[in-house]
Amino acid sequence: MRDTPDAVMMFAAGFGTRMKALTADRPKPLVEVGGRPLIDHALTLVREAGIGTVVANTHYRADQMATWLTPRGVRVSQEAPDILETGGGLRHALPLLGEGPVFTLNTDAIWSGPNPLALLRDAWDPARMDALLLCIPVERAVGHKGRGDFLTDAEGRITARGPGMTYLGAQILRTEGLAEIAEPAFSLNLLWDRMQAQGRLFALEYPGHWCDVGQPESIPLAEALLTDV
Repeated sequence: MRDTPDAVMMFAAGFGTRMKALTADRPKPLVEVGGRPLIDHALTLVREAGIGTVVANTHYRADQMATWLTPRGVRVSQEAPDILETGGGLRHALPLLGEGPVFTLNTDAIWSGPNPLALLRDAWDPARMDALLLCIPVERAVGHKGRGDFLTDAEGRITARGPGMTYLGAQILRTEGLAEIAEPAFSLNLLWDRMQAQGRLFALEYPGHWCDVGQPESIPLAEALLTDV
């Protein structure tokens, strides 16, 4: 079993309801920002980081996603008849991802700064960590309305939930604990809670900027950020 991740799960199955009319005829990852689908921006990060195995989950308008992803060398994990959320979706994709820790990456964000996946890989310490989440102070989270997700100690260990660092949808985590969760559809929050209780859930601060492209009004904010890349 590998300790250094070389596979990434790209989350691309959601309905994108907050994007309103933009997702009436296409899945959210195919909504364009700066003339390119959102998922292509994420794929650029994956390719630049040199990750060997690339998997994306699909559900809403899965045929469109497969048509786009397959020629780009992305393995597709289709969720049917029901969507499985982040935890269930990741578990469903494990036969394609292989054993050992994996990257996961949300496909609805734009980044300005160093490659987030490369930063995670450089900071990953399997002796201490079961998960390493890339986070940012709220003031550098463009287009995001939350007050933050996690509190951390001086070593970067996540100690509690609450206003503080905002999770950016990029991480490395061990997947063995997924088998212990009975629900077919569940959030990765369940796995994180178990890791936190054992003192093995960590955060890494991202030094650049990040835009959450969750709604139509976030698109011009993301496009402005792209001019700084």
